[in-house]
Amino acid sequence: MATLNDLVSYTDTLLNVGAFKDYCPNGLQVEGRPQVHTLVSGVSASARLLDAALALKADAILVHHGYFWKGEDARIVGYKKQRLQRLLSADVSLIAYHLPLDAHPELGNNARLAQMLDINITGAFDTESGPKLGLMGALAQPRSGEEFAEHIERALGRTPLHVAGAAAQLKTIAWCSGGAQGYIDRAAALGVDAYLTGEVSEYTVHIARETGLHFFAAGHHATERYGVQALGAHLAQRFGLRHEYVEIDNPA
Repeated sequence: MATLNDLVSYTDTLLNVGAFKDYCPNGLQVEGRPQVHTLVSGVSASARLLDAALALKADAILVHHGYFWKGEDARIVGYKKQRLQRLLSADVSLIAYHLPLDAHPELGNNARLAQMLDINITGAFDTESGPKLGLMGALAQPRSGEEFAEHIERALGRTPLHVAGAAAQLKTIAWCSGGAQGYIDRAAALGVDAYLTGEVSEYTVHIARETGLHFFAAGHHATERYGVQALGAHLAQRFGLRHEYVEIDNPA
């Protein structure tokens, strides 16, 4: 068991939240009961995740994608009202970590992707959001672009979009989970063979073709499943909590 304040304070420090320029508040977003016995984690705080967490008797819900994003309509109406009503009526907390959870060197989405895809991390690159988010490294086993796409599918359970590049064998790669297709120019400047992220834009394909970079879009959700699971497990061990990750599938 942990107090909510101790749990959030510890995690804020662990993930160094104050160092990031983010698009949403990190940490406690909705305050519930003061004691936490059961922590349920998931990628995004959708209604389906909330319902699953309440069925599991969660005291707090830990997510990567929470609420209150910059630029969105601030009114609490429609589905926003319904989500908050679920939490407040049940006295359950919502705790969310966005960029800080992408960047953590052990528990973060990008560090966990390296483990999932058998990549040896050699460095990081700047994405102008605070501490360096993107990583670069060397494949444990060189593969053709097609072979690496198949490797991604096996590891993440999602068939990636692959734009073929110049290298016959991929040895080096840069990556940044989620919607980081805009960093493809930075990846190309690193001199790596490939760049992997979650999403793709129309212009991304042209840049990949014109720079000779292999590009892989493996799914926003699929590339950001693993940090919140690792963080939830870490907090459960640290504070003696019951923890359960709930997968709400999302094809995006």
